[in-house]
Amino acid sequence: MTAIILSLALTFFGSRWIDFLYKLPTAPLSFPEEIQSRAKFRQPLLAAILFVSIYNLAQVQAPLQVYLIAANFFLALIIFTDFEQYVIFNKMLLPFAAVGILALFHLNLPLVDRLSAALISGGIFLLIATLTHGGIGGGDVKLIFVLGIWLGSENLLRVVIMACVLGGIAALLLILINRKNRKSYFAYGPYFALATMYILFCAKTL
Repeated sequence: MTAIILSLALTFFGSRWIDFLYKLPTAPLSFPEEIQSRAKFRQPLLAAILFVSIYNLAQVQAPLQVYLIAANFFLALIIFTDFEQYVIFNKMLLPFAAVGILALFHLNLPLVDRLSAALISGGIFLLIATLTHGGIGGGDVKLIFVLGIWLGSENLLRVVIMACVLGGIAALLLILINRKNRKSYFAYGPYFALATMYILFCAKTL
């Protein structure tokens, strides 16, 4: 029952936070005329994702449980904003990073590994984004930086490999059914977020 109530409460808050960010004058939306249609299934899907995540963490003790729920919450929201509008908001990444840094000190996680993972991976993806002239978006680069804080080098490498494979398969399928072409933009953020959620789901730890 607690998992149901918490997942519904987070869905209510999270969905309205997304709607608020979409309404900001500076919001870089890719489909501003299709906000409602593209968000049609957001709330039930978001509630389902959060319920499964929270239920899976039922036996994890606080404060670790709280941090894992927070991570899954931010990741789920990022999945939906990037799928719906091809945007990952700084206003989500900043608190996501802040909570991750708090977790580093509160849980006595390996500080050097986490920060080096964030800086090195962020730098590599920034270089890729520059060389490919936007083949990877700025939001993806910043997301990778934040994930480095949360995951550390080893798990971040797993996430990047999983996400690239999943994203590549999805992109190929979209090209084959003529929904995209080779020059189209592909949102890779959701695949980084999904891969991270999978890692956290299996490990139940940071």
